[in-house]
Amino acid sequence: MQRLTPLYDRPAALLIFLWGAGGVLGILVNAIVRLTPIALQPLRDGLSPALTAVYLLWALWMAYTEGYRGFHRAFAPRVAARALALADRPRPALVALAPLVAMGLLHATRKRTIISWSIVVGVTGLVLLVRNLEQPWRGIIDGGVVLGLSLGALSVLYFLIAALRGRPPAIAADFPARGEAP
Repeated sequence: MQRLTPLYDRPAALLIFLWGAGGVLGILVNAIVRLTPIALQPLRDGLSPALTAVYLLWALWMAYTEGYRGFHRAFAPRVAARALALADRPRPALVALAPLVAMGLLHATRKRTIISWSIVVGVTGLVLLVRNLEQPWRGIIDGGVVLGLSLGALSVLYFLIAALRGRPPAIAADFPARGEAP
């Protein structure tokens, strides 16, 4: 996406971009902060060698699948691309909901909308199931989730900074085509 002037030379566009991408970052950090004490509980209580191995393997699996493949290769660059696109073509209602737009939940192609909402519904269902687990299993699962979310938050921050430095991500923003219903 070519821009005539950098974001930092357009204060309104910069604020829109920061609200969209920064809002997503805030959502991730909030989840990390809430889950970390639960994830650390089994480590404080002590785990058997077998459960320690399960904890470590799960954490590594989540770091790769959620943190790297899910966040770094797909979600985080798209958040930056969508926040940039919104900053370039702002509409008041979309700007107010910029974090949701950046996540692909609003004003996206049909495919992106379906994918994004499916992930939200799926994750919500998993959260409800995991909440019912006893320790150490809940902590083990949340430990992997915290690691994946932490890598995801760092990825969003990385792409946010790269975009601010004039290196937008090479990924489609998946905005609807002009004239296409969002």
